[in-house]
Amino acid sequence: MDGSLRKGAAGFTIVEILVVITIILVLAGLILATSGYVHKKGVRSRAEAEIAAISAALESYKADNGVYPSGALNPADTNSSSYQAASAVLHQAIVGDTEPDGIPGPGPSYMTFTPSQLGDTGANTYIKDPFGNSYGYSTLGPTAGGYNPTFDLWSIADGQMGTDQSKWVKNW
Repeated sequence: MDGSLRKGAAGFTIVEILVVITIILVLAGLILATSGYVHKKGVRSRAEAEIAAISAALESYKADNGVYPSGALNPADTNSSSYQAASAVLHQAIVGDTEPDGIPGPGPSYMTFTPSQLGDTGANTYIKDPFGNSYGYSTLGPTAGGYNPTFDLWSIADGQMGTDQSKWVKNW
């Protein structure tokens, strides 16, 4: 043998290599698309769990105080500072804080939050959802007898404030 390749020798052609690379790229694209979907689903599930936990804390608050903490945020409001203010009221009531400094006060605490769940405007500490936005919170408001029968708690998720509410995570 003179060292040259014989006809029919084993090896890959450029076309075969390009087909394999194309298949690998398609599979990688499918995996990346799926992982993004799974991540969003996980964050949404976390928001649902947090809303359930905050709702339970609000029920305990109402059992002790007879009313829910007063909040008057309109879900159609598109001002993020309004959301932060409503969420700050919610935070103060749940952690038993009587001052807007974010430090738990002398009142009973119904729930604690990790630092990643809290945002700070300088004047108020508010509760952030897993998407990085403030939770929306509103009550019907106490009437003359001090009775507010329900509350609304929501996360705008990765949508926009005041727009498509069908994508929001809500307690109603």
